[in-house]
Amino acid sequence: MNKKILILATIFGILSVVLGAFAAHGLKALITTQALQTFETGARYQMYHALLLLFVGNSAFVSEKSKKAIFYLILLGILFFSGSIYGLATNELSGFNFKSIGFITPIGGLLLIVSWIILLINFLKIKGDNS
Repeated sequence: MNKKILILATIFGILSVVLGAFAAHGLKALITTQALQTFETGARYQMYHALLLLFVGNSAFVSEKSKKAIFYLILLGILFFSGSIYGLATNELSGFNFKSIGFITPIGGLLLIVSWIILLINFLKIKGDNS
């Protein structure tokens, strides 16, 4: 599982940098400043969770069951949250109305929050005097 987590982390990290650069250089003249900021929010949250996956994939403090849950929660969370944000921010450039699926943005956000909660639960279960 650790290898899958680390691979997803690096893919999300790479895509976050690529999409951020694309927004700054390719989209700047095509979308509004507000839409650009929205797009960058999606890239920023994608990077935050790529870093979280790097940590989880290298952590001995997280159970294998929790690692698997966190992996899938972040995978779906980023697809729903950041993916829908990318679509909404570039809605005017596409033939598809991303506003019709905008309801998945908060679902994605909730999945990301749950992944952090699972991580917290794992940390609270750590035995010993590591306080």
